[in-house]
Amino acid sequence: MIQENSQAQSVKIKPHFSFFQILSLSMGFLGIQFGYALQNANASRILQTFGADIEQLSWFWLAAPITGMIIQPIIGHYSDHTWTKLGRRRPFFLVGAILAAIALILMPNAGVFANVLPAMFIGAGFLMIMDASFNVAMEPFRALVADMLPVDQSTLGFSIQTFLIGIGAVIGSWLPYVLAEWVGISKVATNGGIPDNVVFSFYIGAAVMIVTILWTVFTTKEYSPEEMSHFNPNNEAVPEETIRFSNIFRDIAAMPKTMKQLGLVQFFTWIALFGMWVFTTPAVAQHVYGLAVGDTHSMKYQEAGNWVGIIFGVYNAVAMVYALLLPVIAHKIGRKLTHSISLTAGAIGLLSIYFITTPTTLIFSMIGIGMAWGSILSMPYAILAPALPIRKMGIYMGIFNIFITVPQIVNGLFGGMIVKRLFDSQAIYALIMSGCFLLIAAISVLWVEDKIQINHKHEEI
Repeated sequence: MIQENSQAQSVKIKPHFSFFQILSLSMGFLGIQFGYALQNANASRILQTFGADIEQLSWFWLAAPITGMIIQPIIGHYSDHTWTKLGRRRPFFLVGAILAAIALILMPNAGVFANVLPAMFIGAGFLMIMDASFNVAMEPFRALVADMLPVDQSTLGFSIQTFLIGIGAVIGSWLPYVLAEWVGISKVATNGGIPDNVVFSFYIGAAVMIVTILWTVFTTKEYSPEEMSHFNPNNEAVPEETIRFSNIFRDIAAMPKTMKQLGLVQFFTWIALFGMWVFTTPAVAQHVYGLAVGDTHSMKYQEAGNWVGIIFGVYNAVAMVYALLLPVIAHKIGRKLTHSISLTAGAIGLLSIYFITTPTTLIFSMIGIGMAWGSILSMPYAILAPALPIRKMGIYMGIFNIFITVPQIVNGLFGGMIVKRLFDSQAIYALIMSGCFLLIAAISVLWVEDKIQINHKHEEI
């Protein structure tokens, strides 16, 4: 009994962070999402410009989830057991940011390498490198927030992270349009290449990513392994054998119940998001701008692509503001119901695009999508973090990414074929399917076990 009490007294509570400290903790995520937004809004346009058919688009986008599924658990595992002068998480997202910046510079210039391979395949290769690098940088940021913040600040921490993601995504999504319409940089593709406004946007994205990552690296001091052991409720040191790579598979088999339940929610969520990112540009070009299937070089197509960047920026702006409201809403009605309502709003937004015929009206659809996106980036992680053992935070955050990548791979393999062969290449139907998937996710989240909510009820009793 005396031994148990002494052990309980040795457990320390993580100190609370100020708003600015939490902001600096996730500042690098702003740069990552800046680059990610450029990829999401422009990759399909770049690949189609280089000759990709609409059926092939989702196949090329497979590079992203496949690399993520492989890399994130590995990065999570090794970041749990790595300690350098920069800490254990920071070295990984610093290296990832440098590699992603290089890929951002190279992708719109894929045509330069056309004498080696067709530009379409070079572009797809750079897309793979870019997304692999994003994943190297991204996963440790999720674990860093869980490492550094006490449990009662976790929802706030992930919400602020989503706020910063929103800022980066808005600027990244809008930048090609702003450079073309406000700065006067050419938006006309010459000689089958990529317009200058898109090329310079990718250059700026690379610079922003490096600067914001360095901000987090130099303003955040990670807890040492000894300090982390004092925050562990079981006060367990990490045994030496856990550094073996083979134990990743053991951790997958032993994942907590909450994580398994969230896996189903994530499956339907991310199969929907993948369809939206891949097919929004052709859907808007065909359904709203009235372009024929295969028209990918006209000025009107470039205008449609620029406008997709604007509306993607709108949903990210909504997500940015909505993320700050999520802690208050979740406190009132619970995190599960908050996430369910948000996903339903996103489903309504996607389904409404079918009834829209003017570009500006698409902004209203983006409000619901923004609510869903803001919740997707924070609520699942806020629900998951309290259910995970603190000494395995990195590996489980990495494994959790499998529930994000697998549905994207499924959509990537079959989405393009379904659109082309079942819907005669009318991409709008991909967005309708995505809306239906979000509705299923909204229902399934209601059955997830939320540890904090359960503990709170027990305390009241």
